[in-house]
Amino acid sequence: MVDDHPMIIEGYQNTLLATKKDFQHLAIDIAHDCDMANELIKKAAKFEPYDIIFFDISLPASKDGLITSGEDLAKIAQVYLPESKIIILTMFNESFRILNIIKEINPEGLLIKSDLTSSELAEAFQHVLINPPYYSSTVNGFLKTTISSDIYLDDTNRKILHLLSQGVKTKTLKEHIDLSMSAIEKRKKQLKLLFSVEDSKDETLLSAARKKGFL
Repeated sequence: MVDDHPMIIEGYQNTLLATKKDFQHLAIDIAHDCDMANELIKKAAKFEPYDIIFFDISLPASKDGLITSGEDLAKIAQVYLPESKIIILTMFNESFRILNIIKEINPEGLLIKSDLTSSELAEAFQHVLINPPYYSSTVNGFLKTTISSDIYLDDTNRKILHLLSQGVKTKTLKEHIDLSMSAIEKRKKQLKLLFSVEDSKDETLLSAARKKGFL
């Protein structure tokens, strides 16, 4: 279980331990940031893979800045632990953000925290073990109404946003991203079009990205 709020993880643990089936034995590892989670994922790949991994989306970035969210961790887990099932938990409840997670990760479970109750967490856990996927009511609502979005960010675009939000200037982005300056500028223009940003200020772009749940 990966979440930067210990009380939330404690609640998840207590719920699952109280509702597990008689034949189930739960051994739960906990991580509160990207570095700790990355270490546990790679350790599990060498010894005993996890059956299920819970990822919160918003997490403190790794010290090297290469892992910035639960989405990044989920992709790492899919490489190192391909048989492990992934459940994403997030506060973001806007359609384009949710659909972006499904496009990028396609997790076995996707739960919106504002929907979440103890009974739903227990149901999601058992459902994902046997017959994934499991989506909470808000996610299902988006999918049923076939809401689509043109806002889709690949890893590089998300890294550009993250670096800008950390105060990295455009002229030094190429030191962190393997692209030419012209390619970086082109991506920034695309991002501003995606988020309907009309001025040239990075602050406006970052503000729009935050409102949409991408930072």
